[in-house]
Amino acid sequence: MLSVLPIDLDKVKKEYIDKEILRVGIIAELDAINLYEQMAARTKSDKIRKVLLKIAKEEKTHIGEFQALLLTLDKQQVEELEKGKREVEELK
Repeated sequence: MLSVLPIDLDKVKKEYIDKEILRVGIIAELDAINLYEQMAARTKSDKIRKVLLKIAKEEKTHIGEFQALLLTLDKQQVEELEKGKREVEELK
């Protein structure tokens, strides 16, 4: 993603804007995690690797914050997350 919004937020209906902002935030954090973890895997410096992995972990917390907010706004998302969890548990 690298700072490019995947959707034009100006074209999102007013009643959906907050949910879309949170989803874009989640996408950005996932992108950052991927970037930091890939760079950590490539560096030869233990110090740089530790910092990159620490930052990646913080981004995971940010995803949790965005998701918690999203789940307060989108009850269908709550239901589908639970459904997905059940489907995975059934595979065991």
